[in-house]
Amino acid sequence: MAEFLAAGHHGDMAWMATTAERRSRPEKLWSEAKTIITLGANYAPADDPLPALERKERGVVSVYAQGRDYHDVLKARLKRLARWIAETHGGDVKIFVDTAPVMEKPIAAASGIGWQGKHTNLVSREFGSWLFLGSIFTTLAIEADEREQDHCGTCHACLDICPTRAFPAPYQIDARRCISYLTIEHKGHIAREFREAIGNRIYGCDDCLAVCPWNKFAQTAREVAFHPRIELALPLLGELATLDDAAFREFFRGSPVKRIGRDRFIRNVLIAIGNSGDPKLARVAEARLADQSPLVRAMAVWALSKLLPREAFDRLESQHLADEPDPAVAGEWGL
Repeated sequence: MAEFLAAGHHGDMAWMATTAERRSRPEKLWSEAKTIITLGANYAPADDPLPALERKERGVVSVYAQGRDYHDVLKARLKRLARWIAETHGGDVKIFVDTAPVMEKPIAAASGIGWQGKHTNLVSREFGSWLFLGSIFTTLAIEADEREQDHCGTCHACLDICPTRAFPAPYQIDARRCISYLTIEHKGHIAREFREAIGNRIYGCDDCLAVCPWNKFAQTAREVAFHPRIELALPLLGELATLDDAAFREFFRGSPVKRIGRDRFIRNVLIAIGNSGDPKLARVAEARLADQSPLVRAMAVWALSKLLPREAFDRLESQHLADEPDPAVAGEWGL
């Protein structure tokens, strides 16, 4: 963690630096805790998500976000289990699901659930790379399970498939180059060097997870809440780009996608539209030139630069550039 932060690989995620000590020392989070019980929940998809990347007119949402928000589902499960532990064995308990400074992956590896693969995510011999993690901290002293060994061997498929080369070395990630970070965590304009590589991924990226050979042992998630909602399985880009704030909130009700907000999401959709190669989507992008958000306007310009003939793009530039108040958006026109 210290090397990761020192190299600036956390990007805009300043909270990772401010909570570093508590993450590295769980007792700082709750001094009375003696044991951490780590649990994994399988969310493996029924089909390989990689072929969806060829459906350029549609957007790809990361597998984990196609169903109900896993935070809500796992919290409900953990609360029931924690209540049973307290009632049956005594002691105090606290639950955490990716919302507190807990190093879930290394703790899960120490508890025997799996190991951190070369893509830095947890890998299980039983469930592959498709696991949500949650923790129960307790004041009970429980004997530790045996740590799982690393079974990656000489495989480096997850490193090779990354479109943006986000892995400086095995077991290391530079979040600033990761498509999941760029489309979810990054609040600003996405650098031009990454836009084409993003393809039609509009929320997250599953490439390094999906290619893992250990997924051959994975079974489709039994939890219905983790199954994809029909409207989130390859939605049409042209329809998504028309969402205003109210429609966005309604469309993604109960989904983790909702947390990034409408503007960042439409930013992502417009990048995918620019990568679609479909000139018919140019009119959708053009409609966003008058959007209130500079993030949206900038990516509308970029999408149009990819979809329109040069003469048509220059005509739009002459109509809009003079009235553009945001320097970043004006810069997109100037390229």
